[in-house]
Amino acid sequence: MTPTVDEILDGSHVLSLPMRTKFRGITTREVMLIRGPAGWGEFSPFVEYDDQESSAWLRSAIEAAWDGPPEPYRQRVRVNATVPAVAAEDVPAILARYSGVDTAKVKVAEKGQSLADDVARVRAVRALVPRVRVDANGGWTVDQAVEALSRLREDGELEYAEQPCATVPELVEVRRRLPGVRIAADESIRRAEDPLRVVRAGGADVAVLKVAPLGGMRALLELAGELGDYGVPVVVSSALDSAVGMASGLAAAAAIPRLEFACGLGTGSLFEADVADTPGSVDGTLPAVSVEPDPERLRALAAPEDRRRWWHDRVRRCHGVLG
Repeated sequence: MTPTVDEILDGSHVLSLPMRTKFRGITTREVMLIRGPAGWGEFSPFVEYDDQESSAWLRSAIEAAWDGPPEPYRQRVRVNATVPAVAAEDVPAILARYSGVDTAKVKVAEKGQSLADDVARVRAVRALVPRVRVDANGGWTVDQAVEALSRLREDGELEYAEQPCATVPELVEVRRRLPGVRIAADESIRRAEDPLRVVRAGGADVAVLKVAPLGGMRALLELAGELGDYGVPVVVSSALDSAVGMASGLAAAAAIPRLEFACGLGTGSLFEADVADTPGSVDGTLPAVSVEPDPERLRALAAPEDRRRWWHDRVRRCHGVLG
């Protein structure tokens, strides 16, 4: 049963989390935390998302706060480092925040940057981490993707290329033209009416799944099972979550029977301040544990009143979508 709007908003907190460097085009991440009988949940769809898309994020927050996590198969989850679209000389400082990781995801195809910037960044990462994957967030055309991925492989293989192009037909074509490169789908799954379409079309070797956009931990597990039937492994990743949302991602990853790849659940280091202290990585893994926000940080990181009202209104609208 879906809780009422008043039950969701009672004791909720709207927070503004400063980021160490620009990521996904933003330097401050707004999130709303809600508390229920099972713990804390996070409602944090990006501000440009419409109510229909954002309602899945509300469903996810409700699940975490009212139902809690699913039963785990493991207590710790292997994670990758995440390298934003920074200059190559800044890479060592970013990787130093990730203890013991053997895999890094590198952002590429950033607007205003060149392929030479991407090559230099990936080369700097390769010097420090053995496994490298890249994420273009759909930023290339097919021809650009083929050229870029060929260049990025000159110094070593890529574990996979995440969402090199925006559309399913483009992913299919890149995969056809570069048979030696695994293609991972992200937006083509989480923002699609049919999340299996890209797999059925032959456009993905790997599926990147995120808890909140899919509507919760159990919805992610159901989709992971369906993808497994197609022989497609999954990587559970963050939607730039706070420590509360990250706990849901780790819980979902811990409940998947077989994890072939490191998960993108180490993005907490991208924040200057988070809602709670969480355990650091050990040998490249993070524990799947619940998170209790620090009351002091809830006060210190509180968003302005006008933003609090904006998020409350958004919850009311999304709650109406959920019915």
